[in-house]
Amino acid sequence: MVMLPRMIVPDPDRAAKFYQDTLGAEEVFRAPGEDGRPTVIDHRLAGGTFRVSPAVEEWGWLSPDDLGGSPVLIEIEIDDPDAAAERVAAHGGEIVVPIENRPYGKRSGRVRDPFGHLWILTGELR
Repeated sequence: MVMLPRMIVPDPDRAAKFYQDTLGAEEVFRAPGEDGRPTVIDHRLAGGTFRVSPAVEEWGWLSPDDLGGSPVLIEIEIDDPDAAAERVAAHGGEIVVPIENRPYGKRSGRVRDPFGHLWILTGELR
């Protein structure tokens, strides 16, 4: 059994580039639709896999902007959460909770990507 979270975004190509440039995601699969736009793009990141797909209202595939925000937090454990958060902000995202040493023994914070998805970036204490 494999779980493949799928994030719905307005522009899968733009989202794929963003996740590759800011978080180091690796594109591993792309399925083009009849119009040439991708219907799904799979990525490998931090030992897991996730997908991005376009928003399609008639299928009920709505982006966080369509819903007024994201009800889901995606957490990844990475080597340098500080640098990743800076890259996210430099590429149009937002730091929601600063990356700091936390009392539970991790260095973490939260970012919102330009597509409305929330990420917890976690690493080892400094």
